[in-house]
Amino acid sequence: MSLLDRVRYCQQRPVADYRRFVVAGEPVGWVRNALAERIAGEAAGFHLSPGALVLAPSPDGFDERSQAMQDLLRRFEREGLVTGWRDEDYPVAVAYGRPPLMRLERAGAPLFGVQGYGVHLNGHVGRGDDLRLWVGRRSPTKQTAPNKLDHLVAGGQPFGLSLFENLLKECAEEASLPAELAAQARPVGVVSYVTEHEGGVRNDVLFCYDLELPEDFIPVNHDGEIASFELWPIAKVIERLAETEDFKFNVALVIIDFLIRHGLIDPARPDYVELIAGLRYQPAIPLSRTAGEGGAQPAGLGG
Repeated sequence: MSLLDRVRYCQQRPVADYRRFVVAGEPVGWVRNALAERIAGEAAGFHLSPGALVLAPSPDGFDERSQAMQDLLRRFEREGLVTGWRDEDYPVAVAYGRPPLMRLERAGAPLFGVQGYGVHLNGHVGRGDDLRLWVGRRSPTKQTAPNKLDHLVAGGQPFGLSLFENLLKECAEEASLPAELAAQARPVGVVSYVTEHEGGVRNDVLFCYDLELPEDFIPVNHDGEIASFELWPIAKVIERLAETEDFKFNVALVIIDFLIRHGLIDPARPDYVELIAGLRYQPAIPLSRTAGEGGAQPAGLGG
């Protein structure tokens, strides 16, 4: 067990088991071969092309594509294939900043390997040897990663909100952070990964924020997603990260990034470069399959 193990977990890419998911001619995700074949055989608007499950050319509009996905996922929910329905949609696009091609219920995103986004806040107190990090423990009733250790604030990025609006919302719901304090959070970059996780593909970009908090701030959860908070010395955080799997898998990556940026992981480590490289996914694995009807060559797992 090591910090590098946490990073390598997020680099599991069994490409042979999956094919591209193509929407309106654009590769936006990955879906298991068996599931793709089933969908193409049963669901209107979907068909197979070499190496891809395609939603196109009909339905051909944002609303129509969104409804086709909603209908399919609702059927999968009734069958138990999709669980933990949240009534929270993700935008589906080729890449960050590109116009969304449709919206998709968050619970179904891993089945189609579409790129999801989130905001993660490192709430820290003190500096240097006195640096401490607020750690949350997820509720035992959470659909995903119950009882795992988490950040002070973290949440998926829903359709229709800006990153900043979502950060303020999550800060209020998860930790009772006043808006004027939450607004002081500093954007410090992203962590990204593509990995097979719990039967699907997690294809995520996490926007990371640091917020130095006053000594007297005590977080209080309002949305029921966090059971408790503790303020840990950074040495305890590092020990638990390196020696256990107690932290939620993607939270571990964001904290490793925090440790590197604050000089708590330095170039004296032999795995320093590999740790840094593993925190940002780069689609550099060429595949022999075509992406879809246009015949474009995908560059590996990713949105």
